[in-house]
Amino acid sequence: MKKFFTRVSLLGTLCLGQGVAWASEADLKIPDLHEGHFTMFGGLSGFQILLYGAMVILGTVGLSLYQFYNVKALPAHKSMLDVSETIFQTCKTYLKQQVKFLTILFAIIACAMSYYFLGLKHEPLATLGLVLFFSVVGMAGSTLVAYYGIRVNTYANSRTAFASLRGKPWDVVNIPMRSGMSVGLFLISVELVMMVIILLFVPRDIVGYCFLGFAIGESLAASALRIAGGIFTKIADIGSDLMKIVFKVKEDDPRNPGVIADCTGDNAGDSVGPTADGFETYGVTGVALISFITLAVKDPSLQAKLIVWIFAMRFLMDFMSGAPISSTKPSPNASTRT
Repeated sequence: MKKFFTRVSLLGTLCLGQGVAWASEADLKIPDLHEGHFTMFGGLSGFQILLYGAMVILGTVGLSLYQFYNVKALPAHKSMLDVSETIFQTCKTYLKQQVKFLTILFAIIACAMSYYFLGLKHEPLATLGLVLFFSVVGMAGSTLVAYYGIRVNTYANSRTAFASLRGKPWDVVNIPMRSGMSVGLFLISVELVMMVIILLFVPRDIVGYCFLGFAIGESLAASALRIAGGIFTKIADIGSDLMKIVFKVKEDDPRNPGVIADCTGDNAGDSVGPTADGFETYGVTGVALISFITLAVKDPSLQAKLIVWIFAMRFLMDFMSGAPISSTKPSPNASTRT
């Protein structure tokens, strides 16, 4: 034990003796992507590659919406559609309440950010305005993909259940798969387009600040939606269990009034939170990679090439993820509702 404390003390002494290196978002000097051209892409500049890539990604958003409308067009029993609509409206009400909570929370964080940028960093008011704007954009992005997720899920739920009643085993697997692919592709595409807009059109001296604000906004929304969604689904599940105990009906029995609440909680907890969390994770990972490149690599031309390479790989992965979606078709007799 004595040797252990001796080694710990020695390690602490060595750490305290080392020089301290400081780096912050102010050190994110994003290079000018107009400079330098890529011969493998026909001499295009980094700015042009990212701009054209973002346009292609907008096309993958169209593929996502294509699958959305394909799922919506599938047949389902009217009673199932009514139940799904009830679940969706309840989830939408929950999401609205979360947006109100996020507005209050963001107002508090905006005050802290204002003090930091104006009082400590002495930045102009325009810089603070841009940072707060992109923070709101990040929050809006997380909320948008969460809304899209619950809308696709509630469409897919009733269609999948009806497909099982019709004896369509392929559709029972295919409908949830295409719905999940639609949500994932929409999430990544929206994230990439937002980040490219910041990277290309924000002034070089404050683009690091704007990336910071964007990451704060989407992280704030994702954390609130994730935590609250998990609490929601557990409370609803317990409520359904209590009804089972009191009234002697099974948890999933239609006579149990807690069934709708349980289904709503499942959609809120398993769709709203994870979808917003996925959006946030993909975004802050990109910000972290850009931060690492700009702080670790000193050559601006190499910085530009590495940043363009990262986003080019993301464009390619997003496009290749969207390609299989166009090959999955709905059932040929999916045009009517019973």
